[in-house]
Amino acid sequence: MENNSKNILEIKNLVKHFPVYTRGILLKKQTDEVHAIDDVSINIDRGENVGLVGESGCGKTTLGKTLMLLEEPDSGQILYNGIDVVEAFRTKNNEKIHEIRHGIQMVFQNPYTSLDPRMTIYDILSEPFAIHKHVEKKEWKNRVYELLKMVNLEEYHAERYPHEFSGGQRQRIAIARALAVDPKLIVADEPVSSLDVSIRAQILNLLTKLQQKKGLSYLYISHDLSSVRQITNRVAVMYLGKIVETANTDEVFSKPLNPYTQALLAAIPIPDPEKKRTKIILSGEVPSATNPPRGCRFNPRCTYVTDLCKEKEPALREITPRHLSACHYSEKFL
Repeated sequence: MENNSKNILEIKNLVKHFPVYTRGILLKKQTDEVHAIDDVSINIDRGENVGLVGESGCGKTTLGKTLMLLEEPDSGQILYNGIDVVEAFRTKNNEKIHEIRHGIQMVFQNPYTSLDPRMTIYDILSEPFAIHKHVEKKEWKNRVYELLKMVNLEEYHAERYPHEFSGGQRQRIAIARALAVDPKLIVADEPVSSLDVSIRAQILNLLTKLQQKKGLSYLYISHDLSSVRQITNRVAVMYLGKIVETANTDEVFSKPLNPYTQALLAAIPIPDPEKKRTKIILSGEVPSATNPPRGCRFNPRCTYVTDLCKEKEPALREITPRHLSACHYSEKFL
């Protein structure tokens, strides 16, 4: 299905809450719900690499899984290449589901658990061919070797099992598996967080080369801001289930317009011991996602908080061209 839209993915007002239950003697009763994703809207252009950043527990991974329909959203829309993803799965439209699964693939955070230890690498990489039937069986071996070469591994690695590889090699295999169906968009959930620093650089360079070679788009989910700065075109900052700022990467790092983004950037270590930087110390802990604060969700920890922040939730609005921030006072940071 051809679609000439600039966006390969559109997320509109996405909501995902998880119920919290209290178990009684005989029955369990819902007592609360976790606000994992609350009214999130974001677009990804064709060939664009969007970074999704924020503290642990802010909803980043849940958003990635919801895009893959590994978690079904409570409301909102996910449009891939013009196809309504949620509607396609609810109506069991096999043609559209096939296009969605071909078009969007995911690289999970932990390569130790995302690869089946009972399968050889050949079986892991050829399994998508058996499911999607887009490669003739006589071509499977050559295609597996191509995938291994694409991620800088050797042909003989196809006969080994996952436990015979290092963490970096396993993540390369996970990337090769995602590429097996020629996707247009890859959701990369913390793909380098469990790896050594030197290996991280190799994987990030690999992702960049693959993007240039195959014209891929990425949703790159991470709390590692240095890697986000290295490979993304645009950044969306998430806090307690909400997007609080989005702009091109250079602009977010050079001129953040949201106090939460400023605090995140201030926490990045500087390799030069002589260089001084103003530290932003946030007071208190991240509020519970089961009971988000009234008004601005960041207000209990914000240095610039006023009564307005405690009463009225700020809208995500455009402050400068393509630079959006959810703060009542973003203009003061220009």
